[in-house]
Amino acid sequence: MAGQTRIERDSMGEVAVPAGAYWGAQTQRAIENFPISGHRFGRRFIRALGLIKRSAAAVNRDLGRLDARRADLIEQAAQEVIDGKLDDHFPLDVFQTGSGTSTNMNANEVIANRAIELAGGMIGSRDPIHPNDHVNLGQSSNDVIPTAIHVAAGEGFKADLVPALQHLAGVLRKKAREFDAIVKIGRTHLQDATPVRLGQEFAGYARQAELSALRAAQAVVALRELPIGGTAVGTGINTHPEFGRRMAAALSRATGIDFVEAADHFEAQGAKDAVCEASGLARAVAVALSKIAGDIRLLACGPRCGIAEIKLPATQPGSSIMPGKVNPVMCETVIQVAAQVMGNDQAVALGCRDGLLELNVMMPLLAYNLLESVRLLTNAARVFADRCVAGIEADAQRCADLIEGSLAMCTRLASKIGYDRADALAKEAYETGKTIREVARACRVLGDAELEALLDPMSMTQPDAAHKIV
Repeated sequence: MAGQTRIERDSMGEVAVPAGAYWGAQTQRAIENFPISGHRFGRRFIRALGLIKRSAAAVNRDLGRLDARRADLIEQAAQEVIDGKLDDHFPLDVFQTGSGTSTNMNANEVIANRAIELAGGMIGSRDPIHPNDHVNLGQSSNDVIPTAIHVAAGEGFKADLVPALQHLAGVLRKKAREFDAIVKIGRTHLQDATPVRLGQEFAGYARQAELSALRAAQAVVALRELPIGGTAVGTGINTHPEFGRRMAAALSRATGIDFVEAADHFEAQGAKDAVCEASGLARAVAVALSKIAGDIRLLACGPRCGIAEIKLPATQPGSSIMPGKVNPVMCETVIQVAAQVMGNDQAVALGCRDGLLELNVMMPLLAYNLLESVRLLTNAARVFADRCVAGIEADAQRCADLIEGSLAMCTRLASKIGYDRADALAKEAYETGKTIREVARACRVLGDAELEALLDPMSMTQPDAAHKIV
């Protein structure tokens, strides 16, 4: 788009705009005003803006506020925004005016100029489509941008993150079944504890992922009230009384999400508590994924001098200096993503706090960080499932060897010989380097058959009806 320019005008005067750009004067001013980060709004947010502008054209036509020809042209141009055909024409930096007015006008100008082109007119002429009078009819940046956040994040949670977490849960559940016959030592406080089945550990991880999917779905519910219809300050000035309700219905049809008009537009525009809630749920998902990845990394540490109860698939060489070293890189990726999402959530919380009277003025920050969290978690969950979890193998012999050497085996004996005597056996085993089984046999604390039954590791992984008090 470099080279030739055309002149567009706004209330501040003339501006030179690249000849091939669909944006206009206000967008160009924002390009020049905000060369801050290089971070731009992503596909989900731009799609949401297109959905809003397309829906607004249809609703305004049905309400008799926009003639059918203009409405049709705006809908055609907005559809191209929805489809991603015009993404290159949304160049603005995330760090801009806190209401997101620049980005709302970016959408208005792009759609207006593309509609003018479709009508055979001259780009920049504002004839037959004006960016404010027609594309932005019945709207304000102050209700469009928060609505776009809700729509974009709602779609991101529903269409991207929930399926990714369900996929991860399914892969973990499959591993849980595969490993269910393998008994290993449990650990609490990073110290030996009573045995568990490896499948039980992985079933716990699967349940974490399943609950994470439910939390991601709950975020969609948190975002269902839309601010659209409140216009500048929540009063609905310059829009039709039915506009907000009809817009929510139209966006529901377009997304499959049960959006509704905000019960109170002053709450919806002055506060961003729903966005804060959704971000907090994304943070909870990040914490869960970090726990799963961290545990799997720890169980695989080795391969010879660590726990090494499981083997991770080798995905790439691990060291530029140590030949043969392979690192848990997929786990580390997930943990890094989780840390970033937690940081994003803090930024969102601070941004939501900065509601000034009738308007939050941190909305671009909220949009970027929440949508980035959803995107990162989605990608991390799928990559972790496919390139790590699906290829995990268990070392059954290593698991069995560690159990036999564990002092926690004496826990089952305590139910028969008492805590103090079992404690003494554990101390003797530790001091002599023998196993609990060896010390118990030498001390003849129980008959051989009963001792072997009590020290069967598999029997320790589930409640034993024979030992219940009746």
